[in-house]
Amino acid sequence: MQELIVAPQDLPDAVAAGRNLAFIDLESCLSDTRIAEASIPLVGIGDRAHPAAPALDAIIEEPISADAIARQVERAPKAASVAMQLLRALEGIDASRALMLESMCYGLLQGSAEHRGWLAGRKPAPNALPDGRVRLERRDDVLRIVLDRPEARNAIGRVMRDGLSEAFAVAGADPDIKIVELRAAGAAFSIGGDLEEFGVTDDPASAHIIRSRTLPAQMLAMSGRAQSLHVHVQGACVGAGMELAAFAGRVTASANAWFQLPELAMGLIPGAGGCVSVPGRIGRQRAALMLLSGRRISANTALAWGLVDEIKEHAPDDA
Repeated sequence: MQELIVAPQDLPDAVAAGRNLAFIDLESCLSDTRIAEASIPLVGIGDRAHPAAPALDAIIEEPISADAIARQVERAPKAASVAMQLLRALEGIDASRALMLESMCYGLLQGSAEHRGWLAGRKPAPNALPDGRVRLERRDDVLRIVLDRPEARNAIGRVMRDGLSEAFAVAGADPDIKIVELRAAGAAFSIGGDLEEFGVTDDPASAHIIRSRTLPAQMLAMSGRAQSLHVHVQGACVGAGMELAAFAGRVTASANAWFQLPELAMGLIPGAGGCVSVPGRIGRQRAALMLLSGRRISANTALAWGLVDEIKEHAPDDA
């Protein structure tokens, strides 16, 4: 990893030489160091309070190591580059417009060699699992939405995605609903998007149009219900599941909850709203740490970072 450490003044040469990633040793930077934006991920090693730190994409901190980021970026350097450029560009943009830009970048990467290589190497599941459903339960001024596909650890496929979009539309249309709760049946909140549906639409532009019309996060943004959304997470909260939960005004988690953004290993970026929602909760740099490394973080780390607001137990929402 030592060869990946670059002095700020040498960044243009590193990019020109085809480097996929640069680590910046903040201890060697002068207090007035200016770091120019680059097309590759720029990751700091050292004190987050250093004056040069805000210009970087991420600052290494436990439990995520520089080695983990280096290994992951080496697998999908183009996706990593697109991800960091997108996160930089989204700061200060309203949610609906930011979601549209995320979808465009996601579609761009769906047509990439990195993603096609992941699809070609993936083994389909031996048995099809039930599509599941999204249950709605109204209790006075509270609308409870339940992900009900425990056999698939609440993987979000087309049926679940459409059910979530419809549920958020219902919430937005009824002013008497004051609180929207999102829960999940079974041991896991959600393991993310249903991998069996990846690559089904082979035209990235068509896939982008579909996302524009059906993405639950977009419906949530348009409904104005994000702040009144309360989410409880148990077990795995991965990919699209984590991305959606991070939009909520309040997130609680069981002690056994864990969180992960694994998309880079697939040659992709988070495409269910996570490039918008996760930085909104934990900041752009910690979101980049999770995205670039693909590593899991625990409920305790999620609490310390602000991804969740409280660790508490809830009775499972079993069907």
